[in-house]
Amino acid sequence: MSKNVTIKEAILSCVAERGADKSVCPSEIARLLFPTDWLEHMTDVVDVAIALHQQGKVVITQSGIAIDVEKIKGPIRITCV
Repeated sequence: MSKNVTIKEAILSCVAERGADKSVCPSEIARLLFPTDWLEHMTDVVDVAIALHQQGKVVITQSGIAIDVEKIKGPIRITCV
């Protein structure tokens, strides 16, 4: 299984588990999957989250508001649709 598939499955699982009222930080996914070198995988996690957002499977937010993923500045959160 590829790293991106593993990240995708972890994101979808975590947001489903949290439910509509809560969100997940990309760093939580990175730490879950890559505990010893999670920071090195943050870009991968964010890239997969953006792809899932574009597919309509998750929503990327900042301060609880859905954002344009082409203009991300600062920390993001991932929520279920």
